[in-house]
Amino acid sequence: MDMTLTNLVFKSMKKNIKHYYLYFFALIFSVTLCFSFITIQYNPSVTAALEASGTATAGFESITYVLYFILIFFILYANQLFMKRRSKEIGLYQLIGMTKGLIFRLLLIENVVLFTLAVGIGMVWGFLTSRFFAMILMKLMLNDAIVSLSFSMTAFSKSIIIFALLLVVVLIQIFIMIRKASLLSLFNAAKIADERIKKFSIFHMIMGIIGIGLIAYGYYDSTRLFSVEGATTNNLLVNMLLILGSTILGTYLFFRYSVALIMNLIRKSKKGHLKITDVLGVTTIMHRMKGNASSLTLITVLTGLAVGIMTLSYISYYSSESNAKQSSPFDYILLNNNGNEFLEQLKAEGIEYEKTTFHISNVNIKTSDLFNLDEKNAEYINVNQEVVTAAVPLSDYKKINPEVHLKDGEIMMTSYSNVLSKLLPLESKKKINVKTSEKNYSLFIKEVREDQFFLSVLASGSSPVLIVKDELFHELEKAQNPAISTQIGINLAKEKDRERAEIIFKNLRESNVIQYANLKTYKEYYDENIAISGMSIFVTGFLGLAFLLTTGSILYFKQMGEAEDERDSYTILRKIGFSNGELMRGIYVKQLFNFGMPLMIGLFHSYFAVKSGWWLFGSEMTTPMMIINIFYVAMYTVFGILSVLYYKKIVKEAL
Repeated sequence: MDMTLTNLVFKSMKKNIKHYYLYFFALIFSVTLCFSFITIQYNPSVTAALEASGTATAGFESITYVLYFILIFFILYANQLFMKRRSKEIGLYQLIGMTKGLIFRLLLIENVVLFTLAVGIGMVWGFLTSRFFAMILMKLMLNDAIVSLSFSMTAFSKSIIIFALLLVVVLIQIFIMIRKASLLSLFNAAKIADERIKKFSIFHMIMGIIGIGLIAYGYYDSTRLFSVEGATTNNLLVNMLLILGSTILGTYLFFRYSVALIMNLIRKSKKGHLKITDVLGVTTIMHRMKGNASSLTLITVLTGLAVGIMTLSYISYYSSESNAKQSSPFDYILLNNNGNEFLEQLKAEGIEYEKTTFHISNVNIKTSDLFNLDEKNAEYINVNQEVVTAAVPLSDYKKINPEVHLKDGEIMMTSYSNVLSKLLPLESKKKINVKTSEKNYSLFIKEVREDQFFLSVLASGSSPVLIVKDELFHELEKAQNPAISTQIGINLAKEKDRERAEIIFKNLRESNVIQYANLKTYKEYYDENIAISGMSIFVTGFLGLAFLLTTGSILYFKQMGEAEDERDSYTILRKIGFSNGELMRGIYVKQLFNFGMPLMIGLFHSYFAVKSGWWLFGSEMTTPMMIINIFYVAMYTVFGILSVLYYKKIVKEAL
């Protein structure tokens, strides 16, 4: 019996290879990603680079568990689809006298063989590609360290345990499915009809409109998420949950009812004159929406989540330079004329530089004068609170912007924090009151500018810098006694001198010649940003690939199943005279919807999610988002083409 069962296993696997091949390769790719990612964590070169940059390694560990979850979800979902495809085969086994226990043994051997092969091949590829991915990580972090191919026994043993547990979960799923299934249900599983819409009711229409309305509400509310005056409630978490809930529910209702509503309107507009494209495209989409709504909703949400996370990470990476400029707008900054030895050593080394000196005083301004705050906003901000803000004379500011002019009583505001400028924008063309310890001044805001020339640690509470006329500045200077009275900005003339200049600055800082220990150079800020955002985009890229593999494969597997279900319909259509080309035109419409609609809505979800708070991560949204979107569209197109090719094969075999 064991020999017979073994033969049966291999014959069954050979027979089902057309169903299993993509699942097998997708499983190999998933294992490759997971094992490669785990191996990178224990690569000595990567570990040393992360420790040197001060980047936390805890992110690797947490992302590993997310990858495991994605892998488990994908395998269980795909296995359920393939078990449904094989339901008739399992029913035949029962008809010829095989017990459920014997059938489970057969499937157990099949899955152990398949899983072992996939895990073995995937781990070999994961090990071989780990150096490639580690080099990508080093490149993203701008680290020139040499990465060697390193095998970790810890990574290997952890992976074996995880994949073994995953196999056990799959076998439990198969056992439950076989135990619960009756002989009749097995023969009918692949033929269970999706919704057959006889009449599109008022209820369907209302639910379809509600679905579109919920998505629109979620999009609209996301644009007000960080707006103090526009938020739905005073609780940020509640607002986020409202947006998330309405968008997800709206997405489900859209696929469940709105699509059928739109398709029904299209069909009615034809007035009964349906072409073969309409039958194979519009009608089949509408009739399968009940069964596909949940999976399409899940795929859409996962796509939006993955694209959103990857876009935010790329925004942070893409904006590393501008973020560093906000923190330190000059290559080097000296305060209170401290650290002139740095300038002397630059001259001694023959390093050319440009020096810009700013004199600094300060004033007190009421929050209510800076921003237009109503009663609702007062719940967030104390309108009577006074903030200390820096003031710089116009003559100093003209060193970087020589074209500006001010009249008596006029001021300009600049160097305002990018994040706060989105939440609480400043307004020009109005009067404000500023005061010193001796006097109050009524001044008119001529203009609000976005220049960055002020060291971020000097801006108390990230308040704006006031540009005032020199006469007024001298009055402020006499009345106030600021802790920091001068800022000297130094830019190198030649990039090739930066390495030597960095060494000089750091040595003087360590020996306390430059007394401000927290005074960092532009390059230090930039390197920190690159290290953090480089690792961030690397791990989110892995997640994005995993999500892409999962959603794309599930869509493809579902289309394989639908193609098999519709094989008899294609045979009938071919017999009554329709050509392959005519059938394929309807199939193109169907595939465009099945792959294009979840992708399009997912991209819309990610766009509004990212747009609501992208400025928290960087200074540029459009380019990073376009690059990530193009990548996702290209990969979904590949899955769509594979699906079309499979349908073409089925249509050709119809006669």
